[in-house]
Amino acid sequence: MKIEDLEYLAGKISEMIIKASRVVVFTGAGISTESGIPDFRGPDGLWTRLDPEDFTIQRFMSNRDVRKMQWRLFAEGGLLKMAEPNAAHYAIAELERLGKLDCIITQNVDNLHQMAGNSPDRVFELHGNLRWVRCMGCDRRIPTEEVLPRVDKEEVPDCEVCGGTLKPDGVFFGEALPQRTLNEAIQRSRKCDLFVVIGSTLVVYPAAYMPMYAKEAGAQLVIINLGSTPMDSHAAVLVEHKAGEAMSRVIEKVKSKMAS
Repeated sequence: MKIEDLEYLAGKISEMIIKASRVVVFTGAGISTESGIPDFRGPDGLWTRLDPEDFTIQRFMSNRDVRKMQWRLFAEGGLLKMAEPNAAHYAIAELERLGKLDCIITQNVDNLHQMAGNSPDRVFELHGNLRWVRCMGCDRRIPTEEVLPRVDKEEVPDCEVCGGTLKPDGVFFGEALPQRTLNEAIQRSRKCDLFVVIGSTLVVYPAAYMPMYAKEAGAQLVIINLGSTPMDSHAAVLVEHKAGEAMSRVIEKVKSKMAS
């Protein structure tokens, strides 16, 4: 259903949420651009300024100069601004408080869902989380804010425990998605009865398989995204509005219906 009237569409989505027993929310870069975090593939995305080849796991691990460049970008805020959640993040957190959210499956690496108030155990991060750094030697996980102050002096900080290579804990090109997280996301997608996509073009796989799994299992599909996706024809409701505006109206109507 593609209608431009946001008020009407928000009402339809709120009715679907109220009736659903398992709601899964799937988020992409489009939800975080409203918090000032640039996407990767847009006209002003990061790949217009950076070489994607420098973000392969092979080049990162084998080339000290690439590691030096990436740590400098991190230290200067070029890869992850210390952004704040926006209205869409807070609306999704409110869904959890209302008891209407099974989980969030996200392609984002910015930790904004947790910052907005969602329980970490309900957020499945398919592409990792750049608020953390992982040692490729001993697998130790360290808050990014503890590592960044070392960049000016060391240029390429290594693990202080085992001397191993430290890597931002996002999934690089050529690197497998975290298997346990992926498996759980697949199972949650297949068990839900309402799957809501927010801010994703659904072109990055295997993450983009999630709404397919949901539809194959009989779930209804809602897509909130500026621009088309390959799954538009399968959606019960399509909303081409900004995520914050759309989700704010949806949550208002959900709360109103639950209170009446």
